[in-house]
Amino acid sequence: MHVRSFAKPRVVVSKCLEFAACRYNGAKIPDKFIRQLEPFVSFKKVCPELAIGLGVPRDPIRILTYKNEYRLVQPATGKDLTSKMKIFTKKFSDALGEIDGFILKSRSPSCGIKDVKIKSGRDGKTLVGKGAGMFGGLIAERFPGLAVEDEGRLTNFRIREHFLTKIFLYADFREVKKARKIQKLIGFQANNKLLLMAYNQKQLRILGKIVANHEKHNIDRVLSDYQNNLYHALNKSPRYTSNINALMHALGYFSKQLLSEEKSYFLKSLDKYRNEQLPLSALTGIIRAWIIKYKNDYLAGQTFFEPYPNELISISDSGKGRSN
Repeated sequence: MHVRSFAKPRVVVSKCLEFAACRYNGAKIPDKFIRQLEPFVSFKKVCPELAIGLGVPRDPIRILTYKNEYRLVQPATGKDLTSKMKIFTKKFSDALGEIDGFILKSRSPSCGIKDVKIKSGRDGKTLVGKGAGMFGGLIAERFPGLAVEDEGRLTNFRIREHFLTKIFLYADFREVKKARKIQKLIGFQANNKLLLMAYNQKQLRILGKIVANHEKHNIDRVLSDYQNNLYHALNKSPRYTSNINALMHALGYFSKQLLSEEKSYFLKSLDKYRNEQLPLSALTGIIRAWIIKYKNDYLAGQTFFEPYPNELISISDSGKGRSN
């Protein structure tokens, strides 16, 4: 029976989350998710504010909009840190190599990705909206296909599940790229068929055509095209209806083996998932039990049933709510 193995994702994390007392006020922020994720990933820690020469503790910095331009400033000292932060972010990004995701500090004028207060004028007293911090915004632009989240959004179990699925899938794909063999890519596509079906059926078909490679492109072109479309396929978390379609597709493999009571129990559980009374892992857990019982090697290889290590399932199902 197939045993799922995982490549180790490479994840950039804000250093103040769990690792160092480097917040502007000298604090370190405990984070349960990052602590539990640490054994399964390779973290690269960063504090952009320290990197551009600010100390601990330090006067707060702010994003201001001035003359139709966003500036990163330190109001107490009058310093404009925009250029320094842009130079550091480019240098940091260029040196990263292959990376699978980011967990950045929410609401931070440097690291925030979408909920940072933006104020107007040199005095910065008028709130004009919310947006990205300077480092976080530039990172999101530089790595648009990757899993870029902040620790606040990751408290939502659906967002967290999507994040985990992406980083482990991208880590697996890095291994495929390293091998540079079409057979490895064919295997990757086959093992991820149900997962991609749940995420984006149109992209699943496109990815299938890229793997078939009727145009006879070289392996580097095939891998590049595949990666771009894989990022597109995983751009949004799957709709619950798409997950149900994938589950029903899997159910079909056991139609002649299941007792009517087993099938009835699964369909009732499916209704509970539809009504937000059960997490997805409860349904995939039922299917996985049948995979073992009936020795279905094809489904055993499907990442849909174990997109990330089992040890993280309790984390992903600890909240409520649907993000789509």
